Amino acid sequence: MNPKSKNTLNHLAIIMDGNGRWAKERKMKRTEGHKEGVKVVREITKWCATNGIKFLSLYAFSTENWTRPKIEVDFLMKLLEQHLKNESKTYDEYDIRFKVIGDTMGFSKKLRNLITSLENSSAKNSTLTQILALNYGSRDEIARAILKMNKNGIPNGISKNDMINLLENSLDTKEIPDVDLLIRTGGEMRLSNFLLYQCAYAELSFSKTLFPDFNIEELKKIIENFKQRNRRFGAI
Repeated sequence: MNPKSKNTLNHLAIIMDGNGRWAKERKMKRTEGHKEGVKVVREITKWCATNGIKFLSLYAFSTENWTRPKIEVDFLMKLLEQHLKNESKTYDEYDIRFKVIGDTMGFSKKLRNLITSLENSSAKNSTLTQILALNYGSRDEIARAILKMNKNGIPNGISKNDMINLLENSLDTKEIPDVDLLIRTGGEMRLSNFLLYQCAYAELSFSKTLFPDFNIEELKKIIENFKQRNRRFGAI
């Protein structure tokens, strides 16, 4: 997971915040904001696939989101199912590989099968990997990684560097590079338990724009700002 190039944007991550507030401002149901957010996801994904970004991680549903009202959670699950069914054509057209990170055992068998099917059918696509974080929390991911390491056995006398490699190979993001740029929309300035390990040296950008209003022009401006930053990774 060590950086190879200081100025290359290989991995973009987005915390998609503000769907509910967007709807509330317009006196709509919160669910309408989530519907609009799906449209933005599609446009961002297609843009990334045609502009040289290799990995796009999207925080879609966190381990904490289960505490939301049941009617909203149920709607999100149905919306997710419909989105995955609709996006298979987009993945094929734009050569996009689909991957999910998070504890999918929290979902219905129908949804798990849909995720697996889409991951398998898009596995050979290579222009962009779109990563949806579903029932994901970074602390949960690290805990699951440690349990996996214990189950497989940790060699006696293992070196610190080998332990780091073992941990990274046990995370959901195995073989995915660290995040270069993390964007959070909606005006909040926190990471909300998203890719904490993988964002160790990520550049951060916080936008006041509610996610349904977030567009490609703003994304391009943020990326241009990212390219001007001096990423030292602890060096001088």
